Amino acid sequence: MRPPVSLAGSKIKPGQQATIQVPVARLYTHTEMTMPVHVIHGHKEGPRLFVSAAIHGDEIIGTEIIRRLMKLKKIKKLKGKLIAVPVVNEYGFLQQSRYSPDRRDLNRFFPGSEKGSLTSQLANIFINEIVVNSTHGIDLHAGSNHRTNRPQVRANTADPDTRRMAEAFRVPVVINASI
Repeated sequence: MRPPVSLAGSKIKPGQQATIQVPVARLYTHTEMTMPVHVIHGHKEGPRLFVSAAIHGDEIIGTEIIRRLMKLKKIKKLKGKLIAVPVVNEYGFLQQSRYSPDRRDLNRFFPGSEKGSLTSQLANIFINEIVVNSTHGIDLHAGSNHRTNRPQVRANTADPDTRRMAEAFRVPVVINASI
């Protein structure tokens, strides 16, 4: 039998779906902040993909894309594991702001730090709970601050498999963004 997916102390067995509230921080009001994570562990072996959105709290289109993804009938036949994070930056999302409460841009703080600022801690949790345990990742962004962005994929195009996946999205622009 294949092992379960472990995420934030929860275990999801093959063939199961779960929504996990990953603890992020406790606010000064003692309100617990969590990052909602949907996990689908397919019946058959395959890659482990994460899809995330709202790293910038005012870029909300990705949350709808993930909502629709989770409702697809095909998802029940998934091979591998899907980890869907509709709202990474819960703080910014609730405030309809690009930034975290400490006025930092989460997208500039990866890989983060366990003992750093609020934003740095969130980056660290996302990296260690989601990214490190995935074989592939898609991070959805949109225009913010009344900007319009052209559809694009940023990927390490030097890797042939990554380039093939980037081109499969059929967007007008593919940018080489090697890490």
